[in-house]
Amino acid sequence: MIDKQPSIAIVHERLTEVAGSEHVVEQLAVRWPTASVYVPFANPEAVVPVLRGRVHTTGLDRLHRAIGRRSYAPILPLVPMALRRLDFGDVDAVVISHHALALSAVHATEVPTVAYVHSPARWAWDRQMRAGEASGMAGKSALAALAAVARRTESGAAPRVTSVVANSTEVAARIKRWWNRDSVVVHPPVDTDRYTPDTTVEREDFFLLAGRLVPYKRPDIAVRAAAQAGVRLVVAGDGRQADLCRSIAAPDTEFLGRVSDDDMLSLQRRARALVMPGVEDFGIVPVEAMACGTPVIAVGAGGACDTVVEGLSGELVRVGADPALVDGFARAMATFDSSYYSSADIRTHAEKFSRVAFRESMAQVVADVCR
Repeated sequence: MIDKQPSIAIVHERLTEVAGSEHVVEQLAVRWPTASVYVPFANPEAVVPVLRGRVHTTGLDRLHRAIGRRSYAPILPLVPMALRRLDFGDVDAVVISHHALALSAVHATEVPTVAYVHSPARWAWDRQMRAGEASGMAGKSALAALAAVARRTESGAAPRVTSVVANSTEVAARIKRWWNRDSVVVHPPVDTDRYTPDTTVEREDFFLLAGRLVPYKRPDIAVRAAAQAGVRLVVAGDGRQADLCRSIAAPDTEFLGRVSDDDMLSLQRRARALVMPGVEDFGIVPVEAMACGTPVIAVGAGGACDTVVEGLSGELVRVGADPALVDGFARAMATFDSSYYSSADIRTHAEKFSRVAFRESMAQVVADVCR
């Protein structure tokens, strides 16, 4: 039992959209309702209600506003210096939400620090991944330069962090490999209050692929596998690989584009299973599906190894070269038996990743560094 709640400051990469890492910041803010949140710059529409009146930006926010908030890429190299100059006032600890440059804030304080690491800058350390994230010589050169900044930032700041927290065992392995630091795993918060089973809704005969259609998520693997297996696939999401996926899809693969939150919830409740062919740091969407009682077919790597328990919440496809991976997903979909799974058991498993579980775990981490 934690008797005293330490006062903390929260640092985040930026507030430009509301996605998985922003939900982490949101739940930290719920757990510490008086904590200020420091970001280099913020779009007003990305400041969720619990953060209003609590966000402190740097001088980079004026620059971001001056360029119309159309892109933050040109000012990212300036972020480390801006975060080094932060003043957190009188707090007991600083919690840093990091996935590229935020770790710089560790240089701005002498109090204990906790780094919640969504991942080390994977695109910065992994040249092969970086090659798929930019096109054209100018884009590749700019990304290479930013990658050097990110590696230098992480290498210089990681030794100073008091406690490193990874969002999955996959990320913990990267932290050890690239930073030479041990870490504890605290899985990110999933909204298991919203994502619930609906016993009035019947399962339908389709598999679901949900999320951005971008190279590292490998949507092409799922689309090819569905065609090979002769099963119906519904694709909810958009991105720069959308045209490629449409060009290789079978006639019974349906592309919905981006869907509303309500439609996504409905799809997750009705699908036979969610398909996740890409290696994710953690993977929020699969756990949302499981919270709806829906099993998951995922590649056996990355965050899925923490969340997908074979025989309980889904199936893992062996990692391999693309042809073998397509074969593996095709076989899993063609032979999938929904009756083998208990919706109630899958839901119980998903509750381990709830917002409440996240807040309690992070409160304990902070209490430990403040002792």
